Amino acid sequence: MGVLEKMNPNGGFSTVPDRSIMDFEEQFGAHHYERLHMVVRRARGCWLFDENGNRYLDGLAAYSAANTGHHHPAIAKAVIQALQGEFASVLSNVVYTDPLGIFLAKAAGFAPQLATRFGNNGNKVLPKNGGVESVETAIKTMRYYGYSQKGIPDGDQEIIVFDNNFHGRTISVVSFSTTEKYRQGFGPLTPGFVSVAFGDLFAVEKAINANTCGILVEPMQGEGGMAIPPKGFLKGLRRLADENDLLLVCDEIQVGMGRTGKKFCFEHEEIVPDGVILGKALSGGLVPLSVFITNAWIMDLVFSKGSDGSTFGGYPLACVAGTAALSVFEKEQLALRSATKGALLKQRIQAIALQSPHVKEVRGEGLFIGIEVNNGNAMEFCRKLLDLNVIVNDSHGHTIRISPPLIINDHEIDFLVKRLETVLVDGKSSKPHL
Repeated sequence: MGVLEKMNPNGGFSTVPDRSIMDFEEQFGAHHYERLHMVVRRARGCWLFDENGNRYLDGLAAYSAANTGHHHPAIAKAVIQALQGEFASVLSNVVYTDPLGIFLAKAAGFAPQLATRFGNNGNKVLPKNGGVESVETAIKTMRYYGYSQKGIPDGDQEIIVFDNNFHGRTISVVSFSTTEKYRQGFGPLTPGFVSVAFGDLFAVEKAINANTCGILVEPMQGEGGMAIPPKGFLKGLRRLADENDLLLVCDEIQVGMGRTGKKFCFEHEEIVPDGVILGKALSGGLVPLSVFITNAWIMDLVFSKGSDGSTFGGYPLACVAGTAALSVFEKEQLALRSATKGALLKQRIQAIALQSPHVKEVRGEGLFIGIEVNNGNAMEFCRKLLDLNVIVNDSHGHTIRISPPLIINDHEIDFLVKRLETVLVDGKSSKPHL
């Protein structure tokens, strides 16, 4: 029996030692992530487990991909049934499948009527795999709208984006990143984007010209330092989009699906965008799945037969997982849970901040909380928390990102808070007593 076929008595895929796994990645993988020194063997709920069965609280939730918790039983059951029932395999897009049709209908109804100025036509959904693919779909939509409806010469269309944005790492998307390491050496870069300060409505208004066709915004920035824009910013973007005939698209890959205490982050300002991008949590973290959703009129305007496609975009297994995850989100009222548990967690972290010499600011909504540290080296604290069986990561270098699964309970919040207190107040990395 090969070593990869042997089961670890503590669960997991193999009995290959941790050191060998790390060596494999070092020798055979690209060095494109800074890793914490831990090999996860299995995951359940809010917990991750190592080769010895030790458990770690997941305070990151894979950047909001695990909003429903790891291996949620209802979503896992749906995926297993699809595999066992032989309706999970990828199929050619020349035929229809019932998992895709059912998922499209559920996802279209999950969002409010988008782009309301174009009429109450219902929504349509274009599914892809990773979130950045759906960002590309949104870019195509805004550009085509500018070309076909505003008369902008093809190739001259411009989209307004925001400093410190993170929408993915394809060539087109890194072309408008303001983070140099995402761009350097990968030119020639894609033109057609104008970046302005996040939260600055005057800068947006000043950037609009005859070639502007859209605005792409994260309602709150995750990778940009857990940044929250000033009140009225999204309403201002909606106004500017309406006044200048622009498409306003919200990238809610990290901040949607309950993460900030609302179903959609844009609901905090009671606006409705023209399009929304979802990913990560959309399939319960089990299968890659993302979508761009917009008004049916816009979708039909932009996309015709042959103008877009994806072999695995909307394939049956992903759609089964997506349909199950959307049902879990609604049945378990995860947005409400995020709002209540997030308010409790933020209040307790703010109490820690009052005692800590390291904390500059605590900010966030729902279970989307950032702890900015004074010395700008958040990863130092993330490594100390790993020693205390908590897994988190930094955001923009200076902020500890706290974004656990939305199913986190009071006991798990206690576990997290006591360890944050140990690191940020006591300055230690020895385990606290529970």
